[in-house]
Amino acid sequence: MLSSILKKSDCASCKFCCSFRRQSLWETPVFSNDTAQKLQALFPQARFRQTSSNSKTIDLSHLYKTDNPNEEAPCPFLDSKNGCSLPPELKPFDCSIWPFRAVRTKENTIEVALTPTCPAINKVPLEKIKALLDSGLRQKIIDYAANHPDIIKEQSDFLSNIM
Repeated sequence: MLSSILKKSDCASCKFCCSFRRQSLWETPVFSNDTAQKLQALFPQARFRQTSSNSKTIDLSHLYKTDNPNEEAPCPFLDSKNGCSLPPELKPFDCSIWPFRAVRTKENTIEVALTPTCPAINKVPLEKIKALLDSGLRQKIIDYAANHPDIIKEQSDFLSNIM
C-alpha cells in the first residue's frame, strides 16, 4: 500500500515498526482470533493475549528483561535478515497501513492519523502522503476500522496528526 511513497529498502533497514517499547504496547498489531490460531500453528513460539472477544495481539511480556519503559522487544514474526515472516494473507491490517492509524477523534468520528515516529515517512513530503490517502487509502482504512473496531486507537497527543 505504501510502496508508492516509501522505499522497501528504507523499511527493511529500519524495522522500527516491528519492535515495541514497553510503554507503547498499545501499538502492537491486532489479529482476529482465527488468524491468531493459524499463526500459533505456524509459529509455536509466538504468544498472544486476548484484547476483546474477537481479537488478540502479540504478547511480548516474556521478552522484556528490565522494567525500563523504553526497553524494546521485537515482534515474534520479525526475521532479522528477511523482515516480516508472516504470510501475506495473515499479515495484520495494522502492519500493512503503518505508519497510519485509524483514530477515534474527540468528536467520536474515525479518522486517519500519521504516527510521528516512522523515520522513513518523516522524509516524505506531506503533499505525497496526503495524495496517497486521497487516492483511496484513507477510505479503505476508515471502512476497515468501522468493521474491525479493535484496531481503532484513541486520539491522543501522540496520535494528533489527523490527515
